[in-house]
Amino acid sequence: MRAFAVARAVRGIEPLVAAEIKKLGVVRRLRHREVWFEAPEPGPDLLGLRTADDVLLVAAVVDGVGPGRAALERLRRAAEGADAGTALRLRRTAAPPGGRGRPVEARTASRASGDGRRPVEVSATFVGRRSYSRFDVEDAVGAGLSRALGVPYHSRAGGVAPPPGAVPWRVTIEDDQAVIAVRLGDRPLHRRPYKEDSIPGTLHPPLAAAMVALTGLADPGRDHHGRGAGQVVLDPCCGAGTTLAEAGLLLPRARLVGVDHSPASVRAAAANARRAGVALTPVVGDAGRLPLPSGSVDRVLVNPPWGRQVAAAGLLARDGGLLWREVRRVLAPGGLVVALTGDVPDGFRVERAIEVSLSGRHPVLTVLRPARRRR
Repeated sequence: MRAFAVARAVRGIEPLVAAEIKKLGVVRRLRHREVWFEAPEPGPDLLGLRTADDVLLVAAVVDGVGPGRAALERLRRAAEGADAGTALRLRRTAAPPGGRGRPVEARTASRASGDGRRPVEVSATFVGRRSYSRFDVEDAVGAGLSRALGVPYHSRAGGVAPPPGAVPWRVTIEDDQAVIAVRLGDRPLHRRPYKEDSIPGTLHPPLAAAMVALTGLADPGRDHHGRGAGQVVLDPCCGAGTTLAEAGLLLPRARLVGVDHSPASVRAAAANARRAGVALTPVVGDAGRLPLPSGSVDRVLVNPPWGRQVAAAGLLARDGGLLWREVRRVLAPGGLVVALTGDVPDGFRVERAIEVSLSGRHPVLTVLRPARRRR
C-alpha cells in the first residue's frame, strides 16, 4: 500500500531532505519546511531519515482554509471525514512492535500497536496572519479525529502535557491549504535517543546531518565504489559531538576526530558517540593550534563559537582567524569544509551557501574549499 507522507524540515534545507527521501520514495512537492512524497510502503527506513525533523503520514489535505474563523469548522469536518484509520494502519506497518529490523535510532521511536484505541493529541502550525490561534486549530481537528476514531482527545490549550501513549497528530497550514497527518513515530525524529548529554549552543541534529550530506562523502556500505572508506572527518569545535555522531551514523567507516577546548564538552561528545554506536576520537585541545598533522583531514565540520551562546576560548578568544588558518593547514588535498558561518574566511572560497532558519536566527550552511594561493 502506497503512503502519502510529509517530512518536516529546518527552513532552507528542504532540498537536502528531498535528496535523502528520493532513495526511499518519490518526492511530489516542497513547501515551507515540508517535503511531500510518496513511498511504496511506509517501511522502517522512513524512521531512519537523518535530515528530517519529523515524518508524518497524511490522512487529509484540506483546501480553502482561509484566515477567518470559518476555517475551523472546515478543518473539523475534514478531520472527521479523514481516512485516519488507514493512516494508523500504515503507521503500524512502518513501526512494528518490538522494533526488529529497524535502525538503532528508530527502535525507540514508536510504539504504534493499538493506535486506534489510544487517545489523540494534536499540534498545529501555520504560516501567515489568521484570526484564530494554533490552539483553535488543534481543538477543531482534535474534535473531528475524536469523533472519527471514537477515542478521547487531549487538548493542549490548558498547558497540560498529553497523557502517556497518546497518538500524536499534526496540522500544518500554508496559504489556504492544510495537511492533517499522524506522526510516524511517537517522538519527533530530531529528538535523537543518543543525545542525552548537551551543552549551550549545541547543534540541531538534522542540521548536523545536512552538514554531513554536504561533504559529498558516501556510505561505503551503499556505494560499490567504496567512497568514504577511511576518510578522516574533524570537528575542531565539537561541543557535544552532534556533527560527528551524525557523520558516524551516515558514514560508518569514516574516522572521526572531535576537538574542543572544554573538557566537559569532550566528555559529552564521547558519551553521545557511545550511545549512538559511533567510534569517536575525542581530544581536549585548542582549535587555534590543532593537535593534528598537516594535510591529515579529508573533511571538516564546524559550528564556530561566535560569542552568542558560546564564547570563543583559548587562542580563538584573541584571534578568531587562527581557526581557519589551522583548518586550512590540516586539510588534505581535495578536502573541504562545511561550516555554519555567514562570513567567508580568508584563504577559502565558497562552493555552496544555504541560508537556514533556526530558533529565530538565520545562519548560513557554507561549503568552503581552500582558495588557490596567489603567486
